[in-house]
Amino acid sequence: MRGKFFAALTLAATLLLTGCGGGDTPAKTDGGDKSAKEVTLKIGATPVPHSEILEEIRPDLKEKGINLEIIEFNDYVQPNIALNDKELDANFFQHEPYLNDFIKEHKDVKLKNAGGVHIEPMGIYSKKIKDLKELVPGAAVSIPNDPTNGGRALLLLQKAELLKLKDGVNEMATVQDITENPKNLVIQEVEAAQLPRTLEDVDISIINTNFAMNADLNPMKDALFIEDKTSPYVNIIAVRDGDENREEIKTLLATIKTDKVKKFIEEKYKGAIVPAF
Repeated sequence: MRGKFFAALTLAATLLLTGCGGGDTPAKTDGGDKSAKEVTLKIGATPVPHSEILEEIRPDLKEKGINLEIIEFNDYVQPNIALNDKELDANFFQHEPYLNDFIKEHKDVKLKNAGGVHIEPMGIYSKKIKDLKELVPGAAVSIPNDPTNGGRALLLLQKAELLKLKDGVNEMATVQDITENPKNLVIQEVEAAQLPRTLEDVDISIINTNFAMNADLNPMKDALFIEDKTSPYVNIIAVRDGDENREEIKTLLATIKTDKVKKFIEEKYKGAIVPAF
């Protein structure tokens, strides 16, 4: 009896140890495999609509083994510097004309357009008038101070028939290219992110849609004049030169350019943001 008792006790202990070991090993292995496969993708973005669009695809990327980390910026310079310095894997805030101009000014920056996502029509806003016909001579106008968006704003003012530029100028137009200014508009160049704050002081302001929406301005309702859907300024995913071939970046673009995201953009922004795919 005594021998049988010790044999039973030994068997029970063996089963207990085996059970504990069996429970620990798969958990460790599974966890190890999962963490080894998952990749973190750091993307710099301005809050609206870029971060919101990225948030929409976060769960989809998670299912594909990509942990999306969004770092928000409120200016147009630091996201490119951070990307070039390898603090980010990509950024999402700019159009290609701006990126090209940035690269020309910063010779050490090697960035590339990985793919276009949407268009943000630039608009003319005011808290002082309801119609551009109400503009008085000498009215104050604020526009972005960066070259491409400043030129883009001047082209929009020309399209609204408020001034005329030299023949053949493009988005790189400057105030020196103004040939006719019948209302003697006083142009003030301001950092793009600060333009909504100037509305209390100027008669009209030409504001990028992302900053307008961030200031609770609805481009489709509040803009007195706005670019149409033929605008060439497609907002892009930018990466370091060569990284456009990374599998994670390809997966990111493929996940954004879906009917799901197109529907999200159309329903959430109601025409203020236009899908470019």
